[in-house]
Amino acid sequence: MTLTRFATVLAAGLNFALPAMAQDKLTLILDWYVNPDHAPIVLAQEKGFFADQGLEVEIVAPADPAEPPKLVAAGKADLAVSYQPQLHLQVHEGLPVVRVGTLVATPLNCLLVKADGPVQTVADLKGRKVGYSVAGVEEAVMAAMLRPADLGLTDIEMVNVNWSLVPALLTGQVDAVIGAFRNFELTQMRLAGGEGRCFYPEEEGLPSYDELIFIANSETLDRDRVSRFLAAIERGNEYMLNHPKDAQAVFAATAPDLSDELNTQAWGDTLPRFAHSPAALDHGRYARFEAFLHEAGLIDSQLPVSALALDPGAAE
Repeated sequence: MTLTRFATVLAAGLNFALPAMAQDKLTLILDWYVNPDHAPIVLAQEKGFFADQGLEVEIVAPADPAEPPKLVAAGKADLAVSYQPQLHLQVHEGLPVVRVGTLVATPLNCLLVKADGPVQTVADLKGRKVGYSVAGVEEAVMAAMLRPADLGLTDIEMVNVNWSLVPALLTGQVDAVIGAFRNFELTQMRLAGGEGRCFYPEEEGLPSYDELIFIANSETLDRDRVSRFLAAIERGNEYMLNHPKDAQAVFAATAPDLSDELNTQAWGDTLPRFAHSPAALDHGRYARFEAFLHEAGLIDSQLPVSALALDPGAAE
């Protein structure tokens, strides 16, 4: 037996004899209950991609969709799924959060109305009620969408409907909802017996943006752990692209409702929107949105992109 061969056998024996190395723990708070927007996360968990990176990830759905950034800022979670527009506002408010990765790289948010209802243009919202789930970000988006119609937030009534966007619209509690996702609530509304219509923020005056992002505490960020987390997310996305049917089956098997018609349709509608390189940062996109918010009077000053977002694997 050669020395090299002996060393290989000895190493194998040692690996067999020693206990498994402890994995680094991370807690991830989702933005919403589990749905196809979170597919790469679920696949990274189910296919062992987190474990391959030496991570044990606890995935938690929030009780309140407004809470995840606050939990990260308070040190009660390592990461959260959040929204780029919300991030800008929260950093300006002093919340110690920073973008560390992208989950969905295109806008999903839309202003949803009944297709045959009284709101046929944004201008028709004057004097009407608009439902929302996440305070701050949705009000900012609405203000920007109303401006080209010479309207402001004082011309509408914003109503917090929490999780119940589509039910609130269908029952007439509100005349429109902001924060509805075009890949989900449009189908949900159709399956509930209604027909919806979306007004898209990026077609109504807002610059394009990352819809879903991963945020961390900017003061306690562990770049190594986050980089490994994002590497696992990237593998989850690659698995979906390479094995779409198997990936959907794995995802759907994690909860009974994830194989229903709504989630099946949403899966296909969401697949092309995931970030192929989750860690990669589009500096221009964040600079443009920051400039837009400043010009709209929604923030008092402009911060550098480095204060808002980073690629955790890049050199500091």
